[in-house]
Amino acid sequence: MSESSLRKATPGRLVAISVTLLILLSPFLWLLQMSFKSNDQILQFPPPLIFTPTLENYISLWHSAFSASFVNSLLSASLSTALALLLGVPAAYALSRWAGRGKHALSFAILVTRMAPPIAFTIPFFLFYRWIGLLDTITGLVLVYTSFNLPLVIWMMQPFFDTIPASLEEAALVDGARTRTVFTKIVLPMVTPGIAATAILCFLYAWNDFFFALILTRTNARTAPVAVVNFMNYEGWEWGKIAAGGSLVMAPVLIFSLAVRRYLVSGLTAGAVKG
Repeated sequence: MSESSLRKATPGRLVAISVTLLILLSPFLWLLQMSFKSNDQILQFPPPLIFTPTLENYISLWHSAFSASFVNSLLSASLSTALALLLGVPAAYALSRWAGRGKHALSFAILVTRMAPPIAFTIPFFLFYRWIGLLDTITGLVLVYTSFNLPLVIWMMQPFFDTIPASLEEAALVDGARTRTVFTKIVLPMVTPGIAATAILCFLYAWNDFFFALILTRTNARTAPVAVVNFMNYEGWEWGKIAAGGSLVMAPVLIFSLAVRRYLVSGLTAGAVKG
C-alpha cells in the first residue's frame, strides 16, 4: 500500500488490516518464537511470552543431517524450476504462435497431465526409478518436479505471449533480425513479469513437496520437509528442532518472493486479466 493510500485509509480500515495481518502471521510468529526456546520452555503451560532466547536449536540443526537435506531442497527446487522454464517458455511461445486446428486440443491435453493427483504417478515413478537407478537421487527429484511444473509453465506463459503483436516480430524479421534474436531480445523482455510469477509458483511446488520426496528418497537426496518429520521419533518429539527446521524451510520462499514481489504482483494480475 502506498503512502498516499495510507493517508486516505480510515482508522477502521487500518484496524481491519492489522487484525487480518495478525491472524495470517500468527502461526509463523508462534513457530518462530518456539525455535528460540528450549524444550522445557516450549512444554510449559501457560507458555512464557517473555524468555531468554537461545540458538541451541539452530546450532543442533546445523551440525545434524538437516543441513544436507536443506541443500538437497535448494538444489532440487532451483534446478527443476530452471529446467521447467527452459523447456516450457519456448513451448508456450510456439503454442501461442501456432494457428493449427489442433491447438486447443493440444493445450487441453497438456493441462490434463497437471490435473491428476501426485499419488497416481507415485508407483510408476518408484518402479521406473528403481529400474534405472534414480531412487534417492537429486536427478530423480528434479525430473519429477519438472514433469509436474512443465504444464504449469506452458499454461501460465501462453496468455503473455498472446498479448504480443505478431507485427512487432515481423517488423524485426524484415529488418534482418534472426528468429532466435527476435525471441531472446524482443519477446522475452516483454514477458519478464510472467516468467517471474511462474518461476515462483514452480519453486514453491518443488520446495513444499513432501509426498514425492518421502517415497522416492531415503538418505542421500532427502529434502528438508522430510527431514523435519524425522525429529518426531519413538524417543519423543523434539519441538525446538521442529520449530527451527520449519522456520528455516520457510525462509528461502519468503526471501525469493520478496525479491521478485514487483514482478509477482504484476505477473499474476496480468495473467488473471489476459487468461
